[in-house]
Amino acid sequence: MRRIDFYHLQKQHLEDVLPKLLEKAYATGNKIVVKVGNEERVDFLNSLLWTYNDTSFLPHGSKKDGYADNQPIWLTTDNDNPNEATFLFLVDGASIDMETLTKFERIFNIFDGNTEESLTQARQFWKALKQENINLYYWQQDNNGLWQQKG
Repeated sequence: MRRIDFYHLQKQHLEDVLPKLLEKAYATGNKIVVKVGNEERVDFLNSLLWTYNDTSFLPHGSKKDGYADNQPIWLTTDNDNPNEATFLFLVDGASIDMETLTKFERIFNIFDGNTEESLTQARQFWKALKQENINLYYWQQDNNGLWQQKG
């Protein structure tokens, strides 16, 4: 059964959280697709993942880099899965249809809890998934920025 984790950002920005979550996911040996809301953010995140930490390395790429089938982490705005990933990260308001969702074992939906639009979108996605009988997990940051599972 699929697992979908909702990460409710409140104390930090996506730029602070995404690299750390990707490091953990990459360490499992699974390939990853990161679906991003728009192409400008793909470019930004692509650059960020090369420079966010001098002591870490997250091999990744996007359409501009090519060689999708060789990339352990693929950044895209599309519903494609050219690296045959089993993990999917949804960021910056990116959404996915139920058919595409079934192609992944685990989905990470990271949303900004400081905007009403992001909260509404996350709630609607949660409700739709609940009807599909999918294992859902909700994570919220505490005052120290640590993730706490809720409900």
